[in-house]
Amino acid sequence: MARRGSYAKGVARREEILESALDVIGRKGYQNASLKEIAEVVGVTPAALLHYFGSKEELFTEVLRKRDEHDGLDPSALNADDARGAFLDVIRHNTEVPGLVALFSRLAVDAADPAHPAHPYFLDRSARLRESIADNFGGEQQPSALDPDTLARVIQAVSDGLQLQWMIDPMVDMPGIMAALIDALLPPTAPGS
Repeated sequence: MARRGSYAKGVARREEILESALDVIGRKGYQNASLKEIAEVVGVTPAALLHYFGSKEELFTEVLRKRDEHDGLDPSALNADDARGAFLDVIRHNTEVPGLVALFSRLAVDAADPAHPAHPYFLDRSARLRESIADNFGGEQQPSALDPDTLARVIQAVSDGLQLQWMIDPMVDMPGIMAALIDALLPPTAPGS
């Protein structure tokens, strides 16, 4: 019985670390968030953080998973009625957490190496996002000149690229540009059309 309690405490501590890291990175930025500071917020040592996650890269990968959970980026939860709005809401929210956008962008580049701990996360996340877009953005009611997979890849590529442009120039209107692109690729239909 003690083992189960110990396990539950470990899971709770891991969640606490992720929530604290999410907060610190969101507030201070990826480059200004140290393991030491995250550990201090939780009340553990940096070595204890690595006990729960193995490496800084694994911790940051799990922070992105936690961010996705908070943002509701679960493609299975989206449907055609709210997929566009939910996608644009996440982009709007990203403008409020530049540190997490920087973390995502930097880890995405590092994850191009198949040996990087974030590689499987980005492969899975990208596939789920494209599947959600392909399943929920088009359809018979809103035909597109692009096949669903190509449409999904274009929307994902533009979204990721806009994040880079926005990090360089915060005046870039990520949600506005994304909404305009989606409308151009999938023009809204009038009710009853």
